[in-house]
Amino acid sequence: MQLISELSGFTPERETLLTIGVFDGVHLGHRHLISRLAQRAAEGNFLSGVVTFKSNPKAVLSSRTKLARLTTLEERVTLLKNLGVDLVVPLTFTKEVGALSAREFVLDLKRYLKMRGLIIGPNFALGRGREGNAATLQSLGQELGFTVEVVRPLAVESTLVSSTAIRAALARGDMKTTTKLLGRYFSLSGPVAGGFERGHILGFPTANMQLEPEQAIPEDGVYATLAHIGDKVYQSVTNIGVRPTFGKGERLVEVHILDFTGALYGRKLTIELVERLRAEVKFASPEELVAQIRQDVEQARSILEKPLAGAKHAG
Repeated sequence: MQLISELSGFTPERETLLTIGVFDGVHLGHRHLISRLAQRAAEGNFLSGVVTFKSNPKAVLSSRTKLARLTTLEERVTLLKNLGVDLVVPLTFTKEVGALSAREFVLDLKRYLKMRGLIIGPNFALGRGREGNAATLQSLGQELGFTVEVVRPLAVESTLVSSTAIRAALARGDMKTTTKLLGRYFSLSGPVAGGFERGHILGFPTANMQLEPEQAIPEDGVYATLAHIGDKVYQSVTNIGVRPTFGKGERLVEVHILDFTGALYGRKLTIELVERLRAEVKFASPEELVAQIRQDVEQARSILEKPLAGAKHAG
């Protein structure tokens, strides 16, 4: 089975304390859980470990379930490692894995990852039919020799932090709430693809980002953003939408990078979305659009002055 093949690729030096999940977004709620994991692991002289599924189990088990992805697997692993976790274990979730009993799954974790304990949220469950809820896992732990601790969910200003809540905030273009729940600016990454070159004609050249189909994207509109190119950070204005002034086309993410000259085609571009400036609207003429873009640029410069300084300092 692929699960065994992947698990056997890890050889922890000593016993581990684990948490399990998708951890899409690695948001403040995830960080809250992992902070407790790190604390308990240090107290018991265990390694802290995160088992993350490469794909969301809900989408694997039901073809009707479509979940927009907040982070790629690579981004997730990087974010988790940056939290100081000793071991990050990405696993492929398949229907065969979903058919395993809770007992079978935790026995594999004990055998290959030397698991001595689990740290989970209150709604966590694993195993066939989600049979391995907190009570079942605690019973299995008493029998098989591992501990189970349930961590209460995190609320920020009365809002429970969850990937679902973040997707909902993105869908309405609410970057303030998105940032608050993530604990950082939401970002998009991808190579720069070719476009219609209208931005060059208008005097505001744009980089057309190529994103994966399952990537979560904020509501259409114009955003103040930070653009990361290599190790440098630039202020930018990003339009998400279908460019109605020129007749509706496919939905694109187009980034106008301020104070930048150079070729970007084919290079990787990452943007952080700081604030939504306005909705995407249809203008009566290209000249009206250009006048509005000038206003967008000035507004973005004002908004991004402090975030840009922080980004440069962090880099």
